[in-house]
Amino acid sequence: MKKENDIATEGHKTETREIMLEIRDLHKSFGDNHVLKGFNMKLHKGENLVIMGKSGSGKSVMIKCLVGLIQPDSGYISVMGKEIETLDRETLDVLRSEIGFLFQGSALYDSMTVRENLEFPMRRHKEKLGDVTDTTPLVLEALDSVGLAHTMDLMPEELSGGMKRRVALARTLILRPKIIIYDEPTSGLDPITSKEIIELMRNIQKKYETSSLIITHDMDCARVISERMILLVNGTNYAEGTYKELVKFTDPKVEAFFKK
Repeated sequence: MKKENDIATEGHKTETREIMLEIRDLHKSFGDNHVLKGFNMKLHKGENLVIMGKSGSGKSVMIKCLVGLIQPDSGYISVMGKEIETLDRETLDVLRSEIGFLFQGSALYDSMTVRENLEFPMRRHKEKLGDVTDTTPLVLEALDSVGLAHTMDLMPEELSGGMKRRVALARTLILRPKIIIYDEPTSGLDPITSKEIIELMRNIQKKYETSSLIITHDMDCARVISERMILLVNGTNYAEGTYKELVKFTDPKVEAFFKK
């Protein structure tokens, strides 16, 4: 008989989909600080997977290992079937262009217009876009997807917090990534704007058919957006399942996530 924190996603429809990201038995320590202690994860094609964990639980370290920014102590990581550890720098850089990031705080360049912020990743990955001489249609399409085509010539300081988050999402979309990693997408936003961002994330997934890995502390966001959730506790995936499954758990460590 399985314990609650041993629940797997057996029988869930995700199991029939292509695996876009996979992590197996990931370990990472910094001196005596053991951050990741055998973390496991699969993100399937077209899935919205939410990872929740308290500050310091290893979420940021896991993402940095995932995209090759830091080297894990041990474990297996693959992105779209390619094992990260075996890739040279050039191949890894190309693979990263298939992953979009929405950073906590938006991370727009204050000295650039909205248009210039969106053009920045296009200049870095020219080979992916091919022979594009006029970037205006691509910029407008991305901004239109987030409802902000009229902001193209504005500076970030002229935007509200919610608008900055939308522009950052448009910048993420400009290279048409297959995977989007959202880092606290509703952090610092009022409840109404948070709901708008969550709905926008759902619409983008449908329009662009993205696979989404969502790191969040916002339980309302997790409830609405997630197909599946992983609760990260003490460096490992302590519990995994749908929101409806996890909310029924009686394990105190799981219950703590759902208490208001």
